[in-house]
Amino acid sequence: MTTQPASTPPPNARAYPLQTSRGTFAVVDHPAAPGVEPRGVALLLPGFTGSKEDFTLMHEPLAQRGYRTVAVDGRGQHESDGPEDDESAYTRSELAQDVLAQAAALGMDDTPLHLLGHSLGGQIARAAVLLDHAPFRSLTLMASGPAQISDSQQQRVKLLRDALAVMTMAETWEAILAMGPPEEVGGPARGIGGPELLRRRWLGTKPAQLIATGRQLCTEPDRVDELAALPLPFHVLSGASDDTWPVPVLDDMAARLKARRTVIPGAEHSPNADQPLRTSQAVADFWRSVDGAEGSPPAIV
Repeated sequence: MTTQPASTPPPNARAYPLQTSRGTFAVVDHPAAPGVEPRGVALLLPGFTGSKEDFTLMHEPLAQRGYRTVAVDGRGQHESDGPEDDESAYTRSELAQDVLAQAAALGMDDTPLHLLGHSLGGQIARAAVLLDHAPFRSLTLMASGPAQISDSQQQRVKLLRDALAVMTMAETWEAILAMGPPEEVGGPARGIGGPELLRRRWLGTKPAQLIATGRQLCTEPDRVDELAALPLPFHVLSGASDDTWPVPVLDDMAARLKARRTVIPGAEHSPNADQPLRTSQAVADFWRSVDGAEGSPPAIV
């Protein structure tokens, strides 16, 4: 793992290696804002080809509402280490156990710990709470659906996996750029931080992680009924349009979970980047309702 973050954390945040029983994970840890009553802690999991930096624009707004937020690079993702070629290290069960270890390392026994996963991160979060929901006060699935991704997205993932089978990460990146915008040709989704961060994040991610998790996205079974049986409050949040899991699919999943459902206007598959203030407001309102907070919440500005 690199010793310096690839991007500057938000003001008041700290980037550091989180030591757990399953290894070290790179995190950005942002405390609740000074003078604001602490409400809880949230563990934030990024999506496929993503990283902890995808939540950069949400840390400060959530801090204003009293929440400490810890965004994490998963195993083999960006600044967290992992095997280059051993796909067995990235099974859904292994990644779920990593999340439980991260939760334990935060030591939040007496403080509400909310779990939020974006896209692939949502499916990993789901697997974690199905293994053990006890550490968590709630689960938010952000632009993360009930089963495999859409046919069009499966084609993009296949394109990426085929390229990684014969090229290095650096060669694949150059090939992606030559074909067009990365998010349109099977490369990393549009993210926060500009082209240089996207490149550095890509080169830091292990090819086995991308190949294994890409396969999972294309084959994930529907586990909504299992999830619905857990005694957890759920929140399904998405943009107004999404070509990875169509919005009606997310609507149906929310109904099956009896979850709070939020649709963010002006956002697509990454509400955290497209509309971070609206997204933060919705997430904080959900957490506040789960924790039984009284009175009018402070506005996010």
